[in-house]
Amino acid sequence: MTSLVPATREALEGLPAEVAPALLGGELRVQTSIGSVALRITEVEAYHGRGTGPQVDPGSHARMGPTARNATMWGEPGHLYVYLSHGIHSCVNVVSGPEGVAGGILLRAGEVVDGADAAHARRPAARVARDLARGPGRLGDAVGLRHPIHDGIDAVTGEERAGASARLFMLAEPLAEIATGPRVGVAGIAGTDAFPWRFWIPGDPTVSAFRWGRGAREAAG
Repeated sequence: MTSLVPATREALEGLPAEVAPALLGGELRVQTSIGSVALRITEVEAYHGRGTGPQVDPGSHARMGPTARNATMWGEPGHLYVYLSHGIHSCVNVVSGPEGVAGGILLRAGEVVDGADAAHARRPAARVARDLARGPGRLGDAVGLRHPIHDGIDAVTGEERAGASARLFMLAEPLAEIATGPRVGVAGIAGTDAFPWRFWIPGDPTVSAFRWGRGAREAAG
C-alpha cells in the first residue's frame, strides 16, 4: 500500500485541475474538542479563479475576482477555504495554486478511517458508515470544520484555529486509476463536460451520486 506523506506548499502550487487528482487516497485529519477524525479522500472537484488557467471557470466563487467571501482562495496553498452552502452546511476546500492566484479543490466525499464516534456524534442521521462524509456538506459536518470560524485554517502546519487543527496528507505515489467527469450540481456550462474537473476513486461506495445543476443538462446539449 502506498504510504502517506504530509502535504507541502510545493505539492499544492499547481492549478486546481492539476492538483486535485493527487488528493485522492490522501487523508484529512482534524482535531477538535470532541475528538479527532481522519478521512480518506475519495472524491474532489477543482475550481479556478479569475485569470487562472487557459479558460474562465464560471462555476467558481472566485470567477469575478477577490471578495471578502473568497479571500482564502487567493492566499497561499494548503489553507482550507471553508464556506457556507445553502446557509447550513460548511464545505471544505483545499487551496491550491500560487499565492495570489485563486484556486480551490472541494472535498466532495471521503471515508472516515478513524474517529467514527466523533463523526457519528456530528452526523446522527447517517445510518451507515459510507454516508458519514458522502457529499461536501456531510464531509464538513463529519470532520467538524465550520464556517466562518475555521475558514483559512492551515492544513500544512496544523496550526490551531478556533479550537481545531487540520492536517492534510497525500499519497507518496498518486493513484494509477481515477475517474473524471463533470462537476456535481454546478449550473450551466460549468457543470458539463467542458469542465471535467470532478475526480473520484472508481467503485468507492462513499462517492456521491451525480446530478445536473440548473441549466447544465441543456448546456451539455
